[in-house]
Amino acid sequence: MRKQFVSTFESLIKKDSKLSLLLCDIGVFGFRNSIAKYPNRVINIGILEQSTIGIACGMSRSGLIPVVHTIAPFLVERAFEQIKIDFGYHNIGCNLVSVGASYDYASLGCTHHCPADVALLKNIPGIEILTPGHPLEFDSLFRQIYKNGNPSYFRLSEKSNIKSNKVKFGKANLIKKGEKATIIAIGPVLDVTLQAAEYEDVDILYYSTIIPFDSKALQKSMEKKTKIMVIEPFYSGTISDLIIESLNQKSIMIKSIGVPKEFLRNYGLAEQHDNAIGFTSKNISKELKKLIDA
Repeated sequence: MRKQFVSTFESLIKKDSKLSLLLCDIGVFGFRNSIAKYPNRVINIGILEQSTIGIACGMSRSGLIPVVHTIAPFLVERAFEQIKIDFGYHNIGCNLVSVGASYDYASLGCTHHCPADVALLKNIPGIEILTPGHPLEFDSLFRQIYKNGNPSYFRLSEKSNIKSNKVKFGKANLIKKGEKATIIAIGPVLDVTLQAAEYEDVDILYYSTIIPFDSKALQKSMEKKTKIMVIEPFYSGTISDLIIESLNQKSIMIKSIGVPKEFLRNYGLAEQHDNAIGFTSKNISKELKKLIDA
């Protein structure tokens, strides 16, 4: 997805004189061509994430369309207050593009993990949160909203689904129809969800946008159902409140499979963390059967 981000941005900056990019010592090599061609609009600020958000705010107030890019723990957790005040409170536009969320950079340890990003950011009124599951989905979503004047967070992953879906900002995709339960799959976990539910009689709703949340799609899917499984690539339970609010106090049973709220202290590969916490098609299938039979 990072390569697509570079390609998408390079395509747009040629056409849009307001588009700008601030880097925090991450992605500098990838954007070397843009830095050379547009030195006044593509700038490496360095390891100064909070200050970078402040600079982006000033650029936005002056009429530019800023994009800020670095890895998730430094963009979201380190600079959260600045995002909240500079863009949320002032209600002005910015595009925050992260990489490495949850434990994509597992080999670098917990300092580079960030499964809390969506849970944190969704508390900022007016923010938009997008979780593309394929590079082409990012390209489509970014082009749809990058200049809409709202603060937007694009959560890019090192993982990608095999196929791209035709995605529309703020809308869920119905991938599979069934009667016994509804599965919500978010971003790059769609493939593992499809594997786990291949032989089950369930709806699968695919969300590439978390906020605004597509309540209508969920309401329609749940008209005759009471059971929901959420496969989320961040802290387990992060979107439970959005589901409950969408269903207007309907009595439901929710099972969330995501990252447990604990420090994953072991080093290694992201796939090793997947196996350790049960984020596999085999375990998801097992938990789905339990939910259906409950």
